[in-house]
Amino acid sequence: MMCAQIFSSGCGAEITGPTGPTGATGSTGVTGPTGATGSTGVTGSTGATGPTGATGSTGVTGSTGVTGSTGATGPTGATGPTGATGSTGVTGSTGATGPTGATGSTGVTGSTGATGPTGPTGATGSTGVTGSTGATGSTGVTGSTGATGSTGATGSTGATGPTGATGSTGVTGSTGATGSTGATGSTGATGLTGATGPTGATGPTGPTGATGSTGVTGPTGATGSTGATGLTGPTGETGPSVTTNSMYASNTVGSTIVVLLGGTSVPLPNNQSLDGFTVNGANTTFTVPVTGRYYLTYQINTTVALLAGSRLILNGTTTPIPGSIVSPAVSTSNYNNDVIVSLTAGDTILLQLFGLVATVILVGGGATGAALTIIRLS
Repeated sequence: MMCAQIFSSGCGAEITGPTGPTGATGSTGVTGPTGATGSTGVTGSTGATGPTGATGSTGVTGSTGVTGSTGATGPTGATGPTGATGSTGVTGSTGATGPTGATGSTGVTGSTGATGPTGPTGATGSTGVTGSTGATGSTGVTGSTGATGSTGATGSTGATGPTGATGSTGVTGSTGATGSTGATGSTGATGLTGATGPTGATGPTGPTGATGSTGVTGPTGATGSTGATGLTGPTGETGPSVTTNSMYASNTVGSTIVVLLGGTSVPLPNNQSLDGFTVNGANTTFTVPVTGRYYLTYQINTTVALLAGSRLILNGTTTPIPGSIVSPAVSTSNYNNDVIVSLTAGDTILLQLFGLVATVILVGGGATGAALTIIRLS
């Protein structure tokens, strides 16, 4: 009973006491051999990149590395624009003047024609209307030009001035302090490309491009000094004069003229300068000495205004020289006209008033009452 009361497990079983305190740890045993390494586990995903650290100050520049070999020459670039023209160099001293060339021989001077005897001077008449200028005589033959002297030797070029001295090199600045090392930067850029291989053979030259437009013409250079004047050639022969056959005659005495309807000739007895022309006894008809083209001009001045006409008559007929007629619409005391006409040696010219029956008094007292001028042109 006693047994049953103390242990319910029943009498006769082994009784375990409470666990005692742990004893001191014994010394570690010899380490066994390392086991084989297990296979690597799967790599975890990369963590987010941390922020880039601040860039450190730039360190002192290292010495320059050895220069690499020069790469193959690239193709020639396009030609740049032409630079401004440099200033003109100092002009060299002038060379010695060459010897003067021999003077060319003077051309032969033409012989002077004999001078005709001077005729007696006639009384000076009042100035007539100026005739047209006669044709210019032909130019005399030009003498040959003397030989040109040889050109003097060119002077030697002046010496080039010395080159200016090269300026001294400036002082090198002191090296800056070394900055603190910066945080490791991101991966550097890709390295430089290796040297270019040798250039392949040059291809055939392409066709020549079209020629460019011509540039603007530069300014004209300064005019050179005028050369020495050549020798004067001999005077040419005097050309023929066509105005040697001319005449002038007038009326300054105030003649009274009875004018008929069919015409009355005006006498011109004063200041006659006939030069080969001849005149009849009445001083009204003038004979032409040489065939040619002639300039004729006349004037008539009366004391009273009239309605009479005036004209030049050829060869004594009643037919006037074309263009010589003056027929006033109102009374006038002044008549004048001029004309150019071909005449033959022996033709006669006379001045008339016509178309009215009246007594006419010309201006006198030394003034020109009437006048006629004839000049051969050719």
